[in-house]
Amino acid sequence: MERKWGINFIRVAAAFGLLGVFIGSQMAGEMDYAIRPIHTHVLLVGWLSMFAWGIFYSIYTVRHKVLVHIHGVTGILGAVLLTVGMYFYMLDPFNMNDTFTTVLFIVGGSVLLLAFLMFLAITFFVEPRTEK
Repeated sequence: MERKWGINFIRVAAAFGLLGVFIGSQMAGEMDYAIRPIHTHVLLVGWLSMFAWGIFYSIYTVRHKVLVHIHGVTGILGAVLLTVGMYFYMLDPFNMNDTFTTVLFIVGGSVLLLAFLMFLAITFFVEPRTEK
């Protein structure tokens, strides 16, 4: 279970990393840095956090497997909802309802907060390593 989520997190991290680099290149090319907060969250939450979680699950075995699955779902869902919510909130590309974009932004951040809290708890449930 941990290995599966480890590679899933690393794949999602790679996609967020590519998106973050694209956004950064776009901002630099246009000399318009208005979406720096989105760029920052894509790289920190999407690339860095997902990659770190992926490495953790590639190395450690967790006693309670259901926690790994719940963390995986909430982590990825929260990162996607937060960054998409920020994009809709800040740029409003489709002229969406302000309440909807605000709620999407807040829900994404809240789900991501739960994922971080869950990860903290999971670090206390790792199996001891056996030396070979």
